[in-house]
Amino acid sequence: VQLQASGGGLVQAGGSLSLSCRASKRTFSNNGVGWFRQAPGKEREFVSAISWSGGSTYYADSVKGRSTISRDNAKNTVYLQMNSLKPEDTAVYYCAAGRFLRAGWERSKENYDYWGQGTLVTVSS
Repeated sequence: VQLQASGGGLVQAGGSLSLSCRASKRTFSNNGVGWFRQAPGKEREFVSAISWSGGSTYYADSVKGRSTISRDNAKNTVYLQMNSLKPEDTAVYYCAAGRFLRAGWERSKENYDYWGQGTLVTVSS
């Protein structure tokens, strides 16, 4: 397994969760990392991403202002802190790694080479 997502769980609306994505050094090095989510019956959608250096971060409008992505290259780990959670945030969250070769590439799941197994986030109302 090259990427492993963790930190999901059941939380009440308004609560917070911190997701982690740990990768092998080979997968982590020189790759941007993104978070995507997929709710039942829906397409997998972009949530957030961070460049390999950590200098650039990206957010979907639906989570902007409520989430913070960061990475610790020494630990080969990316974190997604999610606050003020809403029931519509309920989904399986996946992390993925890939090269951000052009502006906007980080938002498209087709541009990621490596995927983790997903972690379930359930937000109750």
